[in-house]
Formats: sequence, C-alpha cells, structure tokens
Amino acid sequence: MSEIISTIINGLSQGGVYALIALGYTMVYGIAKMLNFAHGDIIMVGSYAAFVVVGMMSSSPFLAIFIAVVVCTALGILVERLAYRPLRGAPSLSVLITAIGVSYLLQSLAQIIFGATPVMVPMFDFKFVDIGGISIKIQSLITLAVCAVVIVLLLFVIKKTKVGRAMVAVSEDRGAAQLMGVNVNRTIAITFAIGSALAALAGIFSLFVSPVTSPTFGALPGIKAFVAAVIGGIGSIPGAAIGGIILGVVEQFALSVPFLSPYADAIVFSILIVVLLVRPTGILGKKQREKV
Repeated sequence: MSEIISTIINGLSQGGVYALIALGYTMVYGIAKMLNFAHGDIIMVGSYAAFVVVGMMSSSPFLAIFIAVVVCTALGILVERLAYRPLRGAPSLSVLITAIGVSYLLQSLAQIIFGATPVMVPMFDFKFVDIGGISIKIQSLITLAVCAVVIVLLLFVIKKTKVGRAMVAVSEDRGAAQLMGVNVNRTIAITFAIGSALAALAGIFSLFVSPVTSPTFGALPGIKAFVAAVIGGIGSIPGAAIGGIILGVVEQFALSVPFLSPYADAIVFSILIVVLLVRPTGILGKKQREKV
C-alpha cells in the first residue's frame, strides 16, 4: 500500500511538470492559434542557464532558478517577436514549419556552445521523508506544491486581471479585441513570456529528478506535454493540468511494474489515441464550428 501511495505522489509530481509545459502549449494555441513546437527547447535553454550559474560559476541553486526563468522569459518574447509575429497572417503550415525550424536552431546553438555530451547540473541534494510510514522524495512534494500554486495563480491571472481578460478576448475574437483597444501583439508576447517562464520551472523540476542536461533535454518532455495538452483539450488551461496529471500518474505506475517499464512511453502515447477516438476534442475541449 505504501508503494502505491508513493507512486501516486511521484506521478502527481511528474504530472505537475507536464502540466506546466502543457500550459505553455495550450495558452499559445488558445490565444495565438499556433502550435509552438519550439516550446520543449525552451526547457533545454533553462537547464543550460542553470548549468552556467551552478555548474560553471558555482553559485546558489536559487540564483540558478531565477536566472533560468529570466532567460527563458526573455527568449520566449524574442522568439515571438522575431520568428512568429512576422507570420501573424500567414498560413498555419508556414507557422508550424517555422516553429520546427526554431526548435532545431535552439538545439544546434546549444550543441555548438556546450557540445553534444550531457553535462551535470548540481542542484539541491534532496533526501527522503517518512510520512505515516511512507517514504517519499522531498523533491516530489516540492514540485507538486509549487506546480499546484502556479496553476492556481495562473487561473487567477486569467480570470481576474486586466491582462488575463485581454488574453481571453484575443482568444475569442482577435479582430473584435483589437477594435475594443486590446493590444494584440503585446498580449500574445505576454502569453509567450508566461509560457516560457513555466517551461523554465518545469526544466528545473526535471533537473531535481535527474540533474543532467543535453541539447535534446526538452524534446521528449515537450512532446509528452503536448500530448497532455491534447488529452485535456488544447486551449483549455484546466484541461492542460488534468492531462498532465493523467500522463504523470500513468507513466509512474507503468515504470513501477517491471514488465511494463520498458513500454512506459508507448503506454503514455497510447492514451492519446484512446482519448482522441472517444473524445476528439479532449477531455475539456470544446467543439468549434468552422465558418465556410
């Protein structure tokens, strides 16, 4: 029983990481109507920023977290301004190809600067804690708590602040929002900034579990988080959180069973197929009518 509870907590923690990344996907899609496939590589950039601060400068891990968030936020704004804003009215296929190109550009730059060999990022030395006779990783509790707080704060910002209302307006009708005085470009840039900051946090939490990064560090988590966003309903913030939690728990249970652990990734992606067959719009997704 204790092993099951421990697995659930670890799964919720991992699901929280996927949820943070998925929120970036779903916010950008909901507001800018594009899939930013370079989002996973923002995670990688944040991990290397932490490596520079902790691994090369031997500074505090807390400073590394702050620098990683700042660097990723600035990078998200820069990518949106240089790569995506000029294509605002372009066909969706052009934007998709550009996003893939930005992804490979970031990976290549990381390989040129830091090399292809994985590097250690010495973060915190976490221990185990016993709660009711159950041994739980401290990093799992921290990750779960921070992810929950971040998601709640994000929902508050979306629903209760002027910036959040502008995001909702742009997602509903960009043209009408612009006529009402909403600065569409600034709103989309803020969306990229928030999504990139969340990706940086997700990268830091991933380093808590495995303190090693490489130019492809964010590739697989990015894909899994995209799957989580689709499962929850792309464009839905609560849906992204639910999809991330589902993926994290299922993955941890698969890894805890010896004969299933080699197929954990296959099981995760199989969930996407099942959900799309049963509910193509995702768990909390809404059907949209296409105007002809």
